[in-house]
Amino acid sequence: MKRFEGKTILVTGGAGDIGLATAKSFASEGAKIALVDIKGLDGAVAQLQSFGTKVMGFGCDVTSYESVDKTVTEIVEEFGSIDLLFNNAGIQGEFEMLHRYPVEDFHRVIEVNLIGAFHVLRAVSAHMVKQGGGVIVNTASMAGVDGPVNMAAYGASKFAMIGLTQTAAKDLAPFGIRVNSISPGFMGPGFMWDRQVDLQASVGSQYYDSDRSVVVKQMIGAVPLRRYGLIEEIPPTVMYLMSDDSSYITGVNIKLSGGI
Repeated sequence: MKRFEGKTILVTGGAGDIGLATAKSFASEGAKIALVDIKGLDGAVAQLQSFGTKVMGFGCDVTSYESVDKTVTEIVEEFGSIDLLFNNAGIQGEFEMLHRYPVEDFHRVIEVNLIGAFHVLRAVSAHMVKQGGGVIVNTASMAGVDGPVNMAAYGASKFAMIGLTQTAAKDLAPFGIRVNSISPGFMGPGFMWDRQVDLQASVGSQYYDSDRSVVVKQMIGAVPLRRYGLIEEIPPTVMYLMSDDSSYITGVNIKLSGGI
């Protein structure tokens, strides 16, 4: 099934696990892929070329609107359009109790996760308005649904992302642009899961043990399905939200949380 044949998707955070897994799923259904990341993209692009669709990588710092606007213009010139946007770039930030949370890190997380996401959303939606429509999915988080412990910056940025999604959905609806978000919970395996376990163990709060093996059990124990989600379980929901199967859905945040 080639639901996205002839369409171009822009994926930010394209060098990361979620971005690359999602790009692979879209490429498998015929989409042309524009990967965007501040990190090197050669390896990710090489993995996607086996799908036989057009793939290009673009280096971009999403915290700079000038860089984002320039990159979006380049993508439109290379691909002819941006039909779909997976607005996915983000960082976890530090793990610490609020009264000790590093001020500089709070600013940095907000700058990347919220301001950077706004930059991409604004630049791409301006193009979509001109072309007559499009579909956008923002990556939020369960941390933006129920305030996470020891993650003040990340939680605040993701709460704001859900609110930005709802406003964008209303503002862009008159132009035929749908905007939704996804909120993954505990996802793994890999760097982000391991980092979260290790840093929660190091904080020394009442919520998690100092032994990482116990922290793993505490996290999994909070999930009704009693497991973390797999990275590969994220792309199908993104694809549903970007497909015609969800043509009457906008302004919605879908939780991928195992029941949390």
